[in-house]
Amino acid sequence: MKTQHSFKTILTVLVACIFSGLISAPAAYAQVEEGSMILSVTEFTVKPGHNTQFREGVKAWKACYLEHEGEWTWNTWSRVQGEGTVYALSSFMENWAEMDDTSDAAGQACQNLAVNLINPNIEKSTRNLFRTIPSMSRTPGGAMDVINVTYWRVKNTPLFRETVSEVVSTVSSTEGEPRGWWYSGIGGDLNAPHFFVVTPFENFAAMDVQRDGVWTIVENQYGADKRAELQHNYRESIDQNWSYMYRRVADLSHIGTE
Repeated sequence: MKTQHSFKTILTVLVACIFSGLISAPAAYAQVEEGSMILSVTEFTVKPGHNTQFREGVKAWKACYLEHEGEWTWNTWSRVQGEGTVYALSSFMENWAEMDDTSDAAGQACQNLAVNLINPNIEKSTRNLFRTIPSMSRTPGGAMDVINVTYWRVKNTPLFRETVSEVVSTVSSTEGEPRGWWYSGIGGDLNAPHFFVVTPFENFAAMDVQRDGVWTIVENQYGADKRAELQHNYRESIDQNWSYMYRRVADLSHIGTE
């Protein structure tokens, strides 16, 4: 999968002011696990009243890119809640070396479309990088047209990792696998999350299915005292947490199977 030029250049063309400077965050120093990949997430806040123009611009750029046999793959997500109209563009790299390759003829051929049809509709953008945490994550794949994403900024990374790992392991032993995919931050600004987890759903109706919360699962398996201990450690380890739901926008995405 070729992501290099698109990652470094196409996103920069889409928005001139992407934040590429990285400052260290506690989560950035976590040991890299075997099989871990690098995730890029760029959030675009669309100008009020420009949603249709933005979407049509991205469609035009995508059509041009595929016509020129571009190899980059990505997902585009529409945020459901929160202030403004926000889209998140996500793509993966297997290693840092992919960023050294700046050759992408398709991206170069279509860059004027981005400048003229996409950039004018964007109010601001924020780009962050993350690493997957395979040991805490469910098997890749499956339906995920809707995702719930929970974010954390932490004040005690080792305690957070230890506590969450134990909770995830308990859920996995009960249900057969973890409920989501976990990521750790690689630097970023003061608002960048240190960790987040993506919980996938086939659609919004799937969110109506009732199931036990993770703390209930812990208590059912280990008792109330263990639940209280882990909840205390969790509260002691975090600074802030928040969550959003996102809907995958298929016609603004390209995963290589269309």
